[in-house]
Amino acid sequence: MVDIPSLISMLLIFCARVTDVSLGTFRILQLVRGRRMAAALIGFFEVMLYMVVLGHILGGGRVLRPLELIAYCLGYATGNYVGSYLEDRLMKGYTLVEAMAPCDEHSLEVIKKLREGGFGTTVIQGEGKTGPRYVIKIICNRKDIPEINRILDNIAFVSVFDVKSCFGGYFRMKRK
Repeated sequence: MVDIPSLISMLLIFCARVTDVSLGTFRILQLVRGRRMAAALIGFFEVMLYMVVLGHILGGGRVLRPLELIAYCLGYATGNYVGSYLEDRLMKGYTLVEAMAPCDEHSLEVIKKLREGGFGTTVIQGEGKTGPRYVIKIICNRKDIPEINRILDNIAFVSVFDVKSCFGGYFRMKRK
């Protein structure tokens, strides 16, 4: 038979673990979306909860002092941030930028600027809520997204997708 304090302890451990794993899942989603600071902050609290519960479960062992716990949590949070930063900077990744723009002369000028900037740009005509739209598709390196966004100059609704692999077609060459 389980006594009441043990039952309460198990219930608290269960709830803490559900919260810890939920935070971990949410943290991963933030990392995938490139929200490093949010992921680092969530990771800080995720690992703090984990360490407190682990200390409770193991009991009898040396309990981390508050500053040690904070140092451990900050290391974990910073690791999330740095790992995401390194992945973003070191991994060569392709991205599909898809922009829905009005069918007008200004959009055609923007498409021309994209192509003059060296970006392979495919244009498809589609139909939006308010009429015809250009669907502008650009596969590029991730690092080119800010420049493409600058050229698009808020004329379009833009979606960005990770591309697992691609071959053929036209890719912008590095400028020397």
